[in-house]
Amino acid sequence: MPKNPSLFTSLRALPPTVWILYFGTFLNKFGSFVIPFLAIYLTSRGFTPVDAGVAIGAYGIGNVGATIMGGYMADHVGRRKTIILSMFSGAASMILLSQATSFPVILALSALAGLASEFYRPASSALLADLVPASNRVTAYSAYRMFINAGFAFGPATAGFIAGHGFFWLFAGDAGTSVLFGIVAIFALPEGSHASADKVGWKEAVSTIVADRKLRRMLLAALGCALIFSQMTATFGLAVRHAGFSPKIYGALLSLNGVLIVVFELGLTRVTRHFRPMSVISFGYFLAAAGFSLMAFAQSIAGFATCVAIFTFGEMTAMPVASAYVAGLSPANMRGRYMGTYGLTWTLSTVIGPALGMSLFGVSPPAFWVVSALVGFSSVAIAFEGRAPPTPILAENEA
Repeated sequence: MPKNPSLFTSLRALPPTVWILYFGTFLNKFGSFVIPFLAIYLTSRGFTPVDAGVAIGAYGIGNVGATIMGGYMADHVGRRKTIILSMFSGAASMILLSQATSFPVILALSALAGLASEFYRPASSALLADLVPASNRVTAYSAYRMFINAGFAFGPATAGFIAGHGFFWLFAGDAGTSVLFGIVAIFALPEGSHASADKVGWKEAVSTIVADRKLRRMLLAALGCALIFSQMTATFGLAVRHAGFSPKIYGALLSLNGVLIVVFELGLTRVTRHFRPMSVISFGYFLAAAGFSLMAFAQSIAGFATCVAIFTFGEMTAMPVASAYVAGLSPANMRGRYMGTYGLTWTLSTVIGPALGMSLFGVSPPAFWVVSALVGFSSVAIAFEGRAPPTPILAENEA
């Protein structure tokens, strides 16, 4: 591939199986109807906002187990088998959750859904790194996110209308699209590069991860930013309702995030992939923190949309580079667990973020926005590299 290939050339260089992975991911994410609307669903059934935050946190607890189990299974069982099992078990858990009536059962099934539906993520990320050479990974992860967000762009808006006909159909649609991804994985995805002769146990993997200074810094910066991101499917919905707007408006604002990513992110990587990764990531985190903090002053649809746009451009700047950076740090025989560990920072945020955020918002919305700003800009400070000269991403990753 040329040293500075065009976007079209970079995309054409991706293997056909990568596009199959993208397609399956789109199907799954288009149907991720339940979690963005879980707070609205539970409060409409008489549960308190704090209850709703705890339930979303339970889903996040399941996510924690999913990143650990998913990374291990991706390295030891195989990428494709892990994806298949996650999709079918996730579909079953969503149907069970739709029938739950008592709060303890809802919590238990939310945690199960978080585990079953999400342990495919490390396997998908590792499979993508297996299939794509390091020189093209920023573009590959950006395209991966484009398909995720294409699903996210249309999914919540669709879910807003589906919810008007009954919340059960959100659960049924979520389960159905998971089954479709599972079928795609069975017939069309490769197994990936795991090898039984090259397996590494958890003790050695944990020692390697803990000793990796660059990874530690990335994880710490990502955790703070992830706590802000977790509010987009929790407290943000309450803020939109608090301003007097309907669930349809909330769904449309979430969809705006996905639409912007689909339209702009791939092109943006033409610039971001040539600079020092942590510098790019810190700038992206800055935009995300600024966009979310400005929502404190939004009182109109246009105001919320502007904040979402700023937030989204920060997301587009940071996320593809961060994924490629972590993939570049990882040894091939621990790639699933490296990607799972990076994902763990995001899943931990879904455990503690929604409950804390919704509780604080219920007590004092101004205090919620101040704390959110402090957390978001702390992540920027951790990731910021000061006067370090810009270098191509591969210079650091491949060193």
